[in-house]
Parts: sequence; C-alpha cells; structure tokens
Amino acid sequence: MRISTKGRYGLTIMIELAKNQGEGPTSLKSIAQANELSEHYLEQLIAPLRNAGLVKSIRGAYGGYILAEVPSKITAGDVIRVLEGPITLVEGIEDEGPAQRELWIRIRDAIKSVLDNTTLEDLANNSEGTENDGYMFYI
Repeated sequence: MRISTKGRYGLTIMIELAKNQGEGPTSLKSIAQANELSEHYLEQLIAPLRNAGLVKSIRGAYGGYILAEVPSKITAGDVIRVLEGPITLVEGIEDEGPAQRELWIRIRDAIKSVLDNTTLEDLANNSEGTENDGYMFYI
C-alpha cells in the first residue's frame, strides 16, 4: 500500500481543521502557508472531503472550512479512503498460495486497524508542540 501526496496532504488539512476546532472556519490559504503547501493543490483535495461529508464550507469574507464532526469521530482511515480509495496491499491475492495470502491479509488488517483506530483528535494532539521538542543532552 502506498499513500500518495493526496492522502498525506488531505490528512494535513484535516489535522489543521481539528486543531482549530471551535475557533471558526480555517482558510486553505492559512493551512497552505503554515505547512508550505500549494493552496491550489489543497483546493483540489478539499472537494472530495466535502462531498464525503467530512468537512463543511463556510462562505464569506471570514469563511473557510470546518470539520463536519468532532475530531474524535473522524479517523485517519476515513480520510485515506476518501482520497486514496479502498485500503488494499496487494492486487490479486486470490492467486497467491495460502501462506502468502494469509500474510497479505494480516498486514492489510493491521494497517486498517491502525488507520481506523487513529482519530483526528489523536493526530492533532500528537502534532501540537512537536516542532521544538528536541533531545536535551547533559554532559
């Protein structure tokens, strides 16, 4: 399984919206600037997220986007499936031998479990304050 920039940047959008939950709409421009990403590319990614009901758009001068649910109800798996499609590890596993097929299924299920048990709340809380968290060495 390979997560493309669509999935990675889509998660970035959703994590930023989760961090700003309750503070009003967040513009894609501010997300793009904060993460040094292309605003134009983020505009392409927000449409499927909105169509899937994960985000809502707010129009107007102070408009932007908000999460459609609280961050604890949206998982990384929800976002990845919208932007990347179904989670598959290997195409045509039915042609594999029983041992290999079992291995691919176990790996796929482990990936699904991690994605489906990691919420935007988890990711937003984990990413706060990590920029300056470095190792402190004492001599």
